Amino acid sequence: MTTQAALAIEDINAERVLDGDSARKPARSRFAMERVNWPGTIVLILCAVTVLIPLYVTISTAFKTQGQAVDGNAFSLPAPWSVDGFTAAWELTNFPRAFTISLLVTAFSVAGTIILAALASFAISRNWDRKLFRYSFYYLLAAMFLPFPVVALPQIQLTGLAGLDNPVGVTILHIMFQLSFSILLFTAFLRSIPGELEESARIDGATTWQTFWRLIFPLLAPMSATVGIFAFLASWNDFMMPSLIISDPASQTLPVVQNIFQTQFSNNYNVSFASYLMAMAPAIIVYLFTQRWVMEGVTQGAVKG
Repeated sequence: MTTQAALAIEDINAERVLDGDSARKPARSRFAMERVNWPGTIVLILCAVTVLIPLYVTISTAFKTQGQAVDGNAFSLPAPWSVDGFTAAWELTNFPRAFTISLLVTAFSVAGTIILAALASFAISRNWDRKLFRYSFYYLLAAMFLPFPVVALPQIQLTGLAGLDNPVGVTILHIMFQLSFSILLFTAFLRSIPGELEESARIDGATTWQTFWRLIFPLLAPMSATVGIFAFLASWNDFMMPSLIISDPASQTLPVVQNIFQTQFSNNYNVSFASYLMAMAPAIIVYLFTQRWVMEGVTQGAVKG
């Protein structure tokens, strides 16, 4: 056997060894990726159970008759299924009116929060070197530690003097109290967007306003969804602010209306659970359809590109 032939055989054997190692490495990596974190999985299962069990009891009780709802067996399925509780709750609380008011307040709160927070975050992130914008950001962050109950009394007096003791005033306050957290998310996300994109738009003749609406704002879609879902849940489920600000009981939001009729629900568990289910159904539906954007937006905003 010549020296060249021996070297060729050694090269072939070396390639086989390398190929074998490369074939085994993905298998090991796949095995490592498929390894289950059992402590974390068990904790998540327990957390899910603490949510799913009350949700199951709520749904099953809402579809029971009044006699089945007070038989002491909360985990039994309705037999037969009944919608009498929903009918009674619909008529008793004037559900369409309260639902419409809550929907309008929440929709305008979400839209206002997204637009104002995006505009403010764009100005702050692109002018970070200026003290005025940087200190404004710190000021807004400090407002996150100021809950509504602390400033409830002056807010009640100011809205009353301004004629905003109605759903419009509640909408404005919802937007104001959501701005701090929303600006924090938007600013972190905007830092991951390359500035070269804006420079290219300006070279093409776009103004700052056009650059924001035609280029930057569409890129903020994942974070806008994240901010929107947080604003929706905070506004839709809010009880304290509408109950203190809105003076007319006929213009109250759905959580407050339910509390007003709480005494009439005390002995009718099927009616009370049906009312609660109708009130929280929109929040559950919105979260189910948008929850994938929540972690996506937060994750992208946490990493600077």
